[in-house]
Amino acid sequence: MRTFDLAPLYRSAIGFDRLAQLLNDQRADAQPSYPPYNIELVSEDKYRIVMALAGFSRAEIDIMTERDSLQVTGRKQKDGVERTFLHRGIAARDFEQRFQLANHVKVTGATFENGMLTIELVREVPEAHKPRKIDIGSGSDTISADTNVEALEQRQAA
Repeated sequence: MRTFDLAPLYRSAIGFDRLAQLLNDQRADAQPSYPPYNIELVSEDKYRIVMALAGFSRAEIDIMTERDSLQVTGRKQKDGVERTFLHRGIAARDFEQRFQLANHVKVTGATFENGMLTIELVREVPEAHKPRKIDIGSGSDTISADTNVEALEQRQAA
């Protein structure tokens, strides 16, 4: 397995420590392959996670968000019946799947139908973080820089 030295990133980049930590975590932890899932880009700021959860009921699945993390947990309830399998291809075992969410990505809803869990996500960038155009005044304008900033803030507030 390849290893990457992230020391230069720590030395020269400020504020990227979270990114470096994510890279380290992904390198250390092998992503579990159960349950199978897809991550779809629905539109520019909308995403969808679809998980195949055969054998689970709605009551056995928990979805939780905390800060920049989405956690999906499945706890299979034991039915107390002893079974002898000749072939067991349906796992139906407990699982915990975590997804790291980017800044401003929020979970908007979830549905469970025909063994498929669908989680809808959207990126909601606050107005303060969206690009804005700055008016450029000429040298003969008598408006000070402070007045120009105040005018821009008033326009954004409206």
